[in-house]
Amino acid sequence: MAGRERVVYLLKQLHRVSCMCPAHSHTYSQGTESAALGKTDYAFEMAVSNIRYGEGVTKEVGMDLQNMGARKVCVMTDKNLRQLPPMEAVLDSLTKNGITFKIYDNVRVEPTDQSFLDAIEFAKKGEFDSYLAVGGGSVIDTCKCTNLYTSSPESEFLDYVNPPIGKGKSIKVTLKPLIAVPTTAGTGSETTGAAIFDYKKLKVKTGIASRAIKPSLGLVDPSHTLHMPERVAANSGFDVLCHAIESYTALPYNKRSPCPTNPENRPAYQGSNPISDVWAIHALRIVAKYLKRAIRDPEDREARANMHLASTFAGIGFGNAGVHLCHGMSYPIAGMVKNYKAKDYPVDHSLVPHGLSVVLTSPAVFTFTAPMCPERHLEAAQIMGMFLLIKYEKTKESYSESVDKTCSSPFKLHDSKAC
Repeated sequence: MAGRERVVYLLKQLHRVSCMCPAHSHTYSQGTESAALGKTDYAFEMAVSNIRYGEGVTKEVGMDLQNMGARKVCVMTDKNLRQLPPMEAVLDSLTKNGITFKIYDNVRVEPTDQSFLDAIEFAKKGEFDSYLAVGGGSVIDTCKCTNLYTSSPESEFLDYVNPPIGKGKSIKVTLKPLIAVPTTAGTGSETTGAAIFDYKKLKVKTGIASRAIKPSLGLVDPSHTLHMPERVAANSGFDVLCHAIESYTALPYNKRSPCPTNPENRPAYQGSNPISDVWAIHALRIVAKYLKRAIRDPEDREARANMHLASTFAGIGFGNAGVHLCHGMSYPIAGMVKNYKAKDYPVDHSLVPHGLSVVLTSPAVFTFTAPMCPERHLEAAQIMGMFLLIKYEKTKESYSESVDKTCSSPFKLHDSKAC
């Protein structure tokens, strides 16, 4: 009991300084309106982009934009993806359906405030009425942010960035349609209202968190994941793993305080809840079955397709529940990078891939949080393949061991020296 009380105490303290992990924290709430201090919330709300799944579904994107009445589309990707089949499929569909578009391929893997600003400047000059993101979380997040600031051209960049770095203003403007075509099986960004970036001035990660910026539609085409290199598949999968477990073990929504006096002030990331739990647990089952296969064999279409689904499922879960310490502690790991070059990431700058920065602390985190909700940690450990005697006092050891086994094969976590 003492251990559980210690963890609950820590998580409640995190409520009071929630802005330290604002981009994923379920404690963050936009707006400065007063709340019913001292009372916990009694409700949760689910929000998610429309999702369409199927191999080859990318061929429909031109028709979707046509149906939306798009006249001039900004297509965002990165320089590597521009040369790959996912972009070929997108451009073929746009051309066949007579869509006028312009490509921005200068998206930075692991975006910064400056790379966001560069994309925003490009889009302002283009006067686009629709957006299309083709890539992983970096591309989709850049496109979300660009859509926001071109729709609110008078706003300063820090207006919508989460405090304490930004002002965290509530988004009142109407954004333009945005379609996301994810090409990695990790971030789930096609489902969420979060856009994450490195704020270089302070060497920290932060972001914008609002339901208003989530994509209008996510086209989840599993054929695109066949082009992920081994380490990209691994690091993306680690992100799915942590999204699922963290959202499932987050502080429950009805223990979050204060309770908002107006429903529009209820945060996007609200704490674990019965609906997010369903998505998180199902995603975790898929990860347990397919992650290692997807890493070891890039031609394993079944494994790669299922990991793409798991990414979306976990995105729906954490996009409404939030995550906690693994993601919170990933920010200094990634933000303080000096000269680490990640294998299989063809970029010209140092970076710690997001999924790697998250999973590094996961064994220690879940060992620490296990006493708060041992039954959930035991359930997750069993799903991940641990044979357990159901005794709560064994939770911490069993859980840490199961995370270690999942994450260390085929790569050892200690092989990654991030600084």
